[in-house]
Amino acid sequence: MSGGRSAAPGRIRIIGGSLRNSRLNVPELPGLRPTAERVRETLFNWLAPVIDGARCLDLCAGTGALGIEALSRGAAAVQFVERDAWAAQVLRDNLTRLKTTGGQVVALDAGRFLQGVPQQQNLVFLDPPFALELWSALAQQLEQGGWLAAHAWIYVESPRAGVLMLPANWQLHREGHAGDVRFALYRRALPLS
Repeated sequence: MSGGRSAAPGRIRIIGGSLRNSRLNVPELPGLRPTAERVRETLFNWLAPVIDGARCLDLCAGTGALGIEALSRGAAAVQFVERDAWAAQVLRDNLTRLKTTGGQVVALDAGRFLQGVPQQQNLVFLDPPFALELWSALAQQLEQGGWLAAHAWIYVESPRAGVLMLPANWQLHREGHAGDVRFALYRRALPLS
């Protein structure tokens, strides 16, 4: 692609599973903030009992590190949604190079994607660009649009000082902090009718 974009100005490492120590190319894009290794390691320790065979949605995928880590650890399928066409192409290239199966990349804005026909997910990674403040809107679309399985898990990464308006039936399971970042894992409870 033009514009002086580099396909691999950086690389990050998959830390567990069948793709352990594989490197992902990271496109040079403003605001792209891959989830830190230490945070990914903590998250996937939390998810270890439920990741095998899970259907996952990596919303605002960026590098796809969260979804690829899930595939590496036994997730059945991951749908990666990334609005930036260049980032989506680098993600496709990484999946091809790593010979992964079960990953599908959709180059589309997350909000528009969630207006489509829902496919229930066991696990959703919700880590939008911090500057866009999309957590509440995307969380409501996930909950109201039929995207979440009955007791789905939702991972949310946000600024430590931020106040998020998440659905009332998303129950906090675990949380941590890394610098200015808060990372939290929620479990969906069935909404009261």
